[in-house]
Amino acid sequence: MTGVARRRKALAFRVVAIGIGFLVLALGSIALTLWITWQLEGGAAAVNEAGRLRMMSYRLALSAADGQRAGTMPAQTQALDDTLNLLAVGDPSRPLFVPWDDASNAEFAAVRALWLALRTDWTGGAPVATQRVDEMVDRVNHLVLLIEHRLSHWTAVLRSFLLTMVALAIVSAFLLFYAMHLMVLEPLRRLGQGLGAVRSGDFTARVQVPSSNEFAELAEGFNTMAAHLQSLYDGLEAKVREKTARLQVKQQRLAALYEVSAFVARAETLDELARGFASKIRRIARADAATVRWTDEGNRHYLMLAQEGLPPAMASDEHCLPSANCHCGQSASQPGTRVIAIRPADAGLGHCARAGFQTLLTVPVRLHQRVLGEIDLLYRGEHTLDDEDRTLMEALASHLAGGIESLRAGAAEREAAVAGERTLLAQELHDSIAQSLAFLKIQVELLRGALRRGDNEAAGRTLAEIDTGVRESYSDVRELLLHFRTRTDAQDIEAALRATLQKFEQQSGVTTALAIDGHGVPLPNDVQVQVLHMVQEALSNVRKHARATTAHVRVQPGPPWRFEVTDDGCGFDSNESAGDSHVGLRIMRERAQRIGAQVSVQSHPGAGTCVSIEVPLAMAAEATP
Repeated sequence: MTGVARRRKALAFRVVAIGIGFLVLALGSIALTLWITWQLEGGAAAVNEAGRLRMMSYRLALSAADGQRAGTMPAQTQALDDTLNLLAVGDPSRPLFVPWDDASNAEFAAVRALWLALRTDWTGGAPVATQRVDEMVDRVNHLVLLIEHRLSHWTAVLRSFLLTMVALAIVSAFLLFYAMHLMVLEPLRRLGQGLGAVRSGDFTARVQVPSSNEFAELAEGFNTMAAHLQSLYDGLEAKVREKTARLQVKQQRLAALYEVSAFVARAETLDELARGFASKIRRIARADAATVRWTDEGNRHYLMLAQEGLPPAMASDEHCLPSANCHCGQSASQPGTRVIAIRPADAGLGHCARAGFQTLLTVPVRLHQRVLGEIDLLYRGEHTLDDEDRTLMEALASHLAGGIESLRAGAAEREAAVAGERTLLAQELHDSIAQSLAFLKIQVELLRGALRRGDNEAAGRTLAEIDTGVRESYSDVRELLLHFRTRTDAQDIEAALRATLQKFEQQSGVTTALAIDGHGVPLPNDVQVQVLHMVQEALSNVRKHARATTAHVRVQPGPPWRFEVTDDGCGFDSNESAGDSHVGLRIMRERAQRIGAQVSVQSHPGAGTCVSIEVPLAMAAEATP
């Protein structure tokens, strides 16, 4: 058996050996106790049998004295012989045996010799003296005393052995408890202390068990486990610190991205955007100076939009740089982020070297694969750029490009809005005032002709037409002013309609009324503007042509939305082709075409007119979130 196997079985061997020892001791004590009690029981039976010898001796003496030798003597003699033989041999089945020693052997021999002499005399018919019977009885008594003394000795031995066994049991129990404490309880306590220390986070705890039993193996396993946990914990702490540092760096970068994106979204002008961005990226990149440069379409020149931290002379000299004369400036074919070490002998970095800068970091500003400019960061010491910092700088540059593009798109949108307003104004002027002025021009020519001919009647009629045309032109101008001053609410068109009807009633004297049936999905603001202009055009036609006393506007919210303008005027034949009197209807249909709406007119001579505007479901639903 190997040493390891012996060591692993040491505690088990000790426990088994102790158990076997206690078992052998218990069995031995039990066997010895049984043997002594056996001796005591056999001795007690021998005492009884020896006592019978006295009775049998007196009975024989009485029988001999009464002359009954021939009758009962043989049986009594044989009984006494049998008793002596039983004492001499013993009977293990009863049990019965004399605890022999030298004195008891001598005394038993004397009793037997006396009995042999007495039996010879009794069987031969010779008289037996009473003194000899008494002598035999005395010998028997002495033999009984010797046996009893021997039994008392064994009783004392048994008592002493039992007391010894009790004392030995008590001492063995204490020894067993102490051995269990040393071999089991104390190693368990140490292991428990070690586990408690590990549970509380002390991975440096170790268990010392100075033995070579199974607990030593457990202690070695615990120490190995604790060392492994300590190494894992130390590595985990290092990894946690590393991850925490990375998360902090990423949080800072995300905060920087959020800050820049929020600033770019708030900036309203290019100058504000460039100056604010230069200040923020300098702080984020921990640079000593920062510039934001813009390039032309051909990537030939780089214009400095904003700078922070540059010496005044350097900022003035590098306000506009040709792309081929300096390291500042990106190649249109292969733009990329670069880290450039500044050396005084480098002609392309002379201004930077004289200003005390040692490192230049250039980041291209790109939008849709097109170079719009670059960001230059200058450091007065050596500076390196890892992949994450490079990604952050390029993301910030992308935000800058998006912000500038948003400003450009906003400017273009505002320009388009102004152009649309101008086009709308031109169309309104063309469709109303221009036609009225053309009519007045014709009437002026007719007036001149009438004056040359001296036709006063024709001149008067023409002058009346001119007066009517001027009044209509004045009304058209006021109508246009009403159109362009009216504003709508993206949530409710009712206020704009009521304001329009109030102004119309004040200008024309026609009684108006507005009815809105329920509620619906709001219309987009641009659709509301067109609808309001169509309603105003319909009211303008009522004022110009209908000669009505009342005008009603009814709105049915949708989708689809429906607007109806009705009057009680003279009406007209809606089946006739549109002429100059139907210019307003043509304008309304053009507006409706822009928003995909439909305009229908129902009118009969003498029955008034109803103009209906229906906004389709798709246009109305665009306002739904």
